[in-house]
Amino acid sequence: MFPASRRLLLTAAAAAALPDLAAAQGTRMLDLAVSAPPSSVDPHYYTLTPNSALAQHIFDNLVHRDAQGRLIPGLAESWRLVDDTTWEFKLREGVRFHNGEPFTAADVTYTINRVPHVLNSPGSFAVFTKAIQGMEVVNPHLIRMRTAGVYPLLPADMSQVFIIWHGLGENPSTGDFNSGKNAIGTGPFRFISFRSNDRVELERNDAYWGAKPTWGRVNYRMISNDGARVAALQAGDVSFIDAVPTSDIARLRTEPNLTISETVSLRSVYLRSDFRSQSPYATGPNGEALARNPMTDLRVRQALTTAINRQAIADRIMSGAAIPTGQFMPPGAYGYVPDLPPPAFDPERAKKILAEAGYPQGFTITLLASNDRYVNDAQVAQSIGQMWTRIGVRTKVETMPFSVVAQRVARFDNSMSLGGWANSNGEPSSGLRGLLGTRDMEKGWGTVNRTGYSNPHFDEVLGRAMATTDDEAREKLMQEATRIAAADVAWIPLHVQKNIWAMRRGLKHTPRADEMTLAMDVRPA
Repeated sequence: MFPASRRLLLTAAAAAALPDLAAAQGTRMLDLAVSAPPSSVDPHYYTLTPNSALAQHIFDNLVHRDAQGRLIPGLAESWRLVDDTTWEFKLREGVRFHNGEPFTAADVTYTINRVPHVLNSPGSFAVFTKAIQGMEVVNPHLIRMRTAGVYPLLPADMSQVFIIWHGLGENPSTGDFNSGKNAIGTGPFRFISFRSNDRVELERNDAYWGAKPTWGRVNYRMISNDGARVAALQAGDVSFIDAVPTSDIARLRTEPNLTISETVSLRSVYLRSDFRSQSPYATGPNGEALARNPMTDLRVRQALTTAINRQAIADRIMSGAAIPTGQFMPPGAYGYVPDLPPPAFDPERAKKILAEAGYPQGFTITLLASNDRYVNDAQVAQSIGQMWTRIGVRTKVETMPFSVVAQRVARFDNSMSLGGWANSNGEPSSGLRGLLGTRDMEKGWGTVNRTGYSNPHFDEVLGRAMATTDDEAREKLMQEATRIAAADVAWIPLHVQKNIWAMRRGLKHTPRADEMTLAMDVRPA
């Protein structure tokens, strides 16, 4: 931990308004705290928002996204479609890695080739690289990527892949990223240290090609407990936090020394059900074995989604910091389906559908959920368990740390689980193909499909969308694919989260729809 004298201090005149500039050291320090700990410094280990948020400090992408999710130049100054199957990226010159080595096209090819081969990845970034069938280095700062067919989303995919130095050797290990040996990027901050579930220490990269961050040092802390995170902010132990607990929002708005930053997110929270013929935690009303997994029956899935009072969850559990939804994207976003509302809450109809499906007495199921990943995740799961129990589906809710949930879901050790997806590339294709596409690792579809769901019609429509260059036509196809999956109850959408941060007065923040917490977005007011 950094010495207390180097932390953010409050000026008496401004009542905790401005951070101490640590003039003696010639540097400004930012202490911030995030709720969801990154699992690794390896930028290709896991398609998890906390991991990508940390990676954005150290590494960089060919394509950036602004706070609203729009594509803007990154390590690539520009890109263009040369022909139907070839994208050309003009790379930025004069960029150097933290070890002083120049950034060139060799680093891009090395990165793309490495992504599918990360050992023990719980969620592969290959969903963003599988479309690339070949690469041609025209010169050190010009590269062409070839796709099997028309693929308009490659620039969007490249906004999700972090470039690493090609000198790390064959198949660099995740452990060496966590130790700092391989944590060599071109990003705005340099890696100092990583203590799992505790903190990451960073220092400004003064040679960064883009806008220089305000902060000379960043103490990137991980405080999963909501109460402890808020208390740390109030005490001045940290100056900035994310995932403000919904129960504290109204109170924190009234505190004179604090200020709130918020926006509607691209994060949707949902339930995933097991589509296999047998499911480990689905039994009869009295715990007896069933001949078949109830969730394979569309009517059962319809009953389960109809029994959920999404508005009550948004109002009472989320304190208004959520929007009930029936799809992945928030209103107004690319791919949002205006005529696809959240499923209507109707418990009596749900009971009737269950009886028609052959379960007049219901059945028993276990709902698995994290208790430290999404806003009020455990409470949301408990409330759904109560709603389902009222229609005869006796629900046992098991909550545990996200790291454990992720492992269980990855090995299909669940019957129903709570999840979330941040559509951080600004449109729904990654969620649709990654979560709901038929699992095909060669194709790069279904990379995080942990349910066994497969619908050839859905795959066909989404495949046409992925091969359509016209933005308007592609959006219509994605909307059609969304409707197909919704009619199939391929997943059970719950709500879109609002992103809410809090900080000491005297700081200002640019809120991001992708919910990432970045030191680069925090500045003195």
